[in-house]
Amino acid sequence: MKVGILGAGMIVHDLLTFIHQVDGVELTAICALPEEKEKIEGMAKEHHIASTYVDYDEMLKDEQVEVVYIAVNNHLHYEMSMKALKAHKHVICEKPFTSHIEELEELNAVAKEEHLLLLEAISTQYLPNVLKMKELLSEVGNVKIVSANYSQYSSRYNAFKEGKILPAFDVTKSGGALMDLNIYNIHLLVALFGEPQHVEYQANIEKGIDTSGIITLDYGTFKAVLIGAKDCKAPIMTSIQGDQGCLVLDTPANNASRFKLLKNDKSEYDYDEQHGQHRMYYEFVEFVKIFEQKDYDRAQEMMQKSLIAMKIATLARKSAGVEFPADKR
Repeated sequence: MKVGILGAGMIVHDLLTFIHQVDGVELTAICALPEEKEKIEGMAKEHHIASTYVDYDEMLKDEQVEVVYIAVNNHLHYEMSMKALKAHKHVICEKPFTSHIEELEELNAVAKEEHLLLLEAISTQYLPNVLKMKELLSEVGNVKIVSANYSQYSSRYNAFKEGKILPAFDVTKSGGALMDLNIYNIHLLVALFGEPQHVEYQANIEKGIDTSGIITLDYGTFKAVLIGAKDCKAPIMTSIQGDQGCLVLDTPANNASRFKLLKNDKSEYDYDEQHGQHRMYYEFVEFVKIFEQKDYDRAQEMMQKSLIAMKIATLARKSAGVEFPADKR
């Protein structure tokens, strides 16, 4: 799988810490803004990436690039993914997949039409510990209450309060606490339980953007509360409470590095299926498998999860009155 990277931010640096451990991945190009030219040249030299570009259209012409990994600001995901698909490249796009559900539906339609793979780089859906949690759901009996809190005070919030708006808090760039942190909680619930019956979001809104908020999901037989905050912090904790026990995850839903099963009879069990491996490793192992086998059915299976998650995010955000410029396209 010959990959061209679009972007040079923190998530790309994260990718480069482990990607060479994934069999079947060859990094063939990296593209960023002209002002980042020196930066990506250094990254290319260090990580043995053959080509560098400061023009996305030029990278898309590179025949050595089979798959484009898109890791730019949220509001550009749709546009950059569409360009790649139109250039007949397979696409792996960072979370959140798009700004709203209609954009993702359109991308999916084009990918199907062009017979291309379109995948969301969302670790939560692929983590062995999350898959193990799903396997163990029967151990907690009938689920009654789910609560997930991913709150992390952002240093960018200090700048935000002083009037400097960085992408994570920029409504014009599809930012906010829901799209940055709570999206992982959403994906965790989708991975474990699928689509809810009702979605609502109560948010703390400053300068048009949600700096923190609470999503409530009604699954009929149980209720869920998802908290995401960038303007305050709290212990990160997810609990899935049933009438026979509880699953407890005390790390973020995007790494889920360990969890416990607590039974009503007071027995406790510790689980860790990941053994310290980088959280993004597992998704890329799966992407290589999908690519090599051209497994469009598996890609669509994962797309359905992404569509549900994006539907939840869109309904939640709109219920709180947060509007992105992308909503008007």
